[in-house]
Amino acid sequence: MVLILIETTDLIFAVDSIPAILAITQDEFIVYTSNVFAILGLRSLYFALAGVVHRFWLLSFGLAIVLVFVGIKMLLIDLYKIPIEWSLIFIAVIISGSIFLSLKIKQTK
Repeated sequence: MVLILIETTDLIFAVDSIPAILAITQDEFIVYTSNVFAILGLRSLYFALAGVVHRFWLLSFGLAIVLVFVGIKMLLIDLYKIPIEWSLIFIAVIISGSIFLSLKIKQTK
């Protein structure tokens, strides 16, 4: 029963990402394969991150900034289309920066 619940959760998260993929491309092959890989890799990625999440304590703030950026990008799509390359660079800089700062700045408890 637990396995069915976990697989259903993976499927829901994969289907939930379809609008984000369609915002990038209309190619059905890319949409299909990205969802298949999302289903296959989501759980293993979760367990990999669960083991090291205490070291990357600023990652949640970085992900929050990325989500705000994506939301603003979606709101502005009719007024100004931000190039995909700029978006990917921004996301990579924010995530890698939050990981780097997490490792450099020791969290005090």
